[in-house]
Amino acid sequence: MTVSVVTVAASRSTHLRRQLDGLARSTRTPDEHIVVAMGDPQVAEVVAAAGSSARVVEMDVDSSKLPVGEARNLGARTASSDLLVFLDVDCIPAPDLIERYVEAAGRHPAALLSGPVTYLSEPGAGGYDLDRLGDSIDPHPARPFPSSGEIVLDDRHELFWSLSFASRSLVWDRIGGFCTAYSGYGGEDTDFGQKAARAGVPMAWVGGAHAFHQYHPVSNPPVEHLDDILTNAALFHQRWGWWPMRGWLDEFERLGLAAFDTRERRWVRTRP
Repeated sequence: MTVSVVTVAASRSTHLRRQLDGLARSTRTPDEHIVVAMGDPQVAEVVAAAGSSARVVEMDVDSSKLPVGEARNLGARTASSDLLVFLDVDCIPAPDLIERYVEAAGRHPAALLSGPVTYLSEPGAGGYDLDRLGDSIDPHPARPFPSSGEIVLDDRHELFWSLSFASRSLVWDRIGGFCTAYSGYGGEDTDFGQKAARAGVPMAWVGGAHAFHQYHPVSNPPVEHLDDILTNAALFHQRWGWWPMRGWLDEFERLGLAAFDTRERRWVRTRP
């Protein structure tokens, strides 16, 4: 089974370099690594400086809102392998992540595969010790965490996230890729999960396929993305009939930033 890793990147040079270093330690080397640069010429420079064989695909971006879904679709179209492994640029793969996904794709060829993701603390001046990342394993509690070597089938497609996932190229085609109507932050991952459910593609959580999400500052709730989240939530509701990101929407309401307009039947901003 041939394997393509797909990463989309912009303004994450340090994180991309660490991911490349992590992939270089893989027990199963990918047959190709496609890096889609979303309007960032430094991506090619990082890949070259790392001595990586990754292929950089330049993508013109004419907005401050990154077209992440469209970039992933471009990466998938560019890839030529049996198995597509998607890694968020912030994620460093464990040495056996690719090997685990290959094994899972052999056992569950029709499934959408996801692995556990650990959020790392801010590193010291020397960065992360890639040899010691395994000591930090503490996957996000909101997702299944199978033991190493175990694969858990799960029909909760709303849990899908794009930090680390894989599928055979035929399964990707069956799902149809990411919806590109979303703009900015939020919604497209949950939409992709619903597309997989509609296509009859099961979710499978792959024990041992660990990825480590590198630290970057975040706000909770992500108030800087308020308008994007409101717009994308409305689009998702239009497509699927229910409201995603309810935890954030409810928290925005608690903070007095947004409310559900019963007359317009949508969430709206309530404060400039």
